[in-house]
Amino acid sequence: MIGYAARLTASLAVAAAIAAAGASTLARAQQAQPAGAGDLQIVQVRQNIFLIAGAGGNITLSVGKDGVLMVDSGTDASADRVLAAVRQIQRDVADREAAIEAATRIKWGAETRSTVVLERDPIAPVKPIRYIINTHFDPEHIGGNLQLRASGRTFTGGNVAGNIADAAEGSAIMAHENVLVRMTRPDAGQSEAPADALPTDTYYRDTMKMSHFFNGEGVQLIHMPNAHSDGDSIVYFRGSDVIAAGDLFSTTSYPVIDLDRGGSINGVIEALNRILDLSMAEFRTEGGTMIVSGHGRIGDAADVAYYRDMVTIIRDRIQDMVRKGMTFEQVKAARPTLDYDPRYGNAPGWSMDQFVEAVYRSLRATPPPTTPRGRT
Repeated sequence: MIGYAARLTASLAVAAAIAAAGASTLARAQQAQPAGAGDLQIVQVRQNIFLIAGAGGNITLSVGKDGVLMVDSGTDASADRVLAAVRQIQRDVADREAAIEAATRIKWGAETRSTVVLERDPIAPVKPIRYIINTHFDPEHIGGNLQLRASGRTFTGGNVAGNIADAAEGSAIMAHENVLVRMTRPDAGQSEAPADALPTDTYYRDTMKMSHFFNGEGVQLIHMPNAHSDGDSIVYFRGSDVIAAGDLFSTTSYPVIDLDRGGSINGVIEALNRILDLSMAEFRTEGGTMIVSGHGRIGDAADVAYYRDMVTIIRDRIQDMVRKGMTFEQVKAARPTLDYDPRYGNAPGWSMDQFVEAVYRSLRATPPPTTPRGRT
């Protein structure tokens, strides 16, 4: 009984230390802003998944012993602040892991000076940014590519320069191949993106899985064709059960539809349905899979379903007006978004009229498919 009581006491102490370390990291991530990060906000989404908001589009991070994987890079002007925030998150995660290791290390009766010296050694330097994934090619999501890539080191095969197979050219940048095409073939009057800001690894099929676990989990890129644009990807962290949705999902605006670059209203709805297909609710559509929006707060399946329903209702209203032969001016005057405007109609740079025009033009070009019934 004495032995059992001792083991139980030790187990409870370890659990308390792990919980305290995790709570401390979460509190620091949510409240203490890193030096140089300015007005950026940091939120811990899951164990090693974090959100940086305020740098343009939302940035999702996987931070751990393998280094850092970033989904989107924010604007060019925010790159220095983003890097400062990333370094702060890495230090917080390292502190948490050190506290857990200290709590779980078995201490024997014949402790020597060597273990005392070991505990006083400084924590190893943080690992570099290994990968940057671009969900699409808008400036507020790819603007930091150049600076953030230069600060990182990617993985390569073999023993490169005798230093744990780190490549000297910086982080790898991953995206759908249409992102690379758009960045190297800019519109008239716009300059081509610098070579070091371009994706280094692209895919052209429906999906691409990373060739290895990163920070203990599989990471999958899934192409969402002709939605916000023709190059949209969502990023699925399969172990953490987190989806970075890019601009396919927003809690602050109607979906932005870039018609000139392959976007469509029906593609947006199909993309939202695909996100819901991948999501699992913890209880009655609440909790479970966390979905990081391109702009705004973190959501779950209920939030995405509400957003999908809103977009579908507006699509159907405008489609009915198109079938009746109404002009765009008549559709705009009918205000098909009126009941949703207080929540989504005041986003800077994307007005309700712009959204209605994009839906109208999209439906004039392509009739909508029948939405399957019973879809969550």
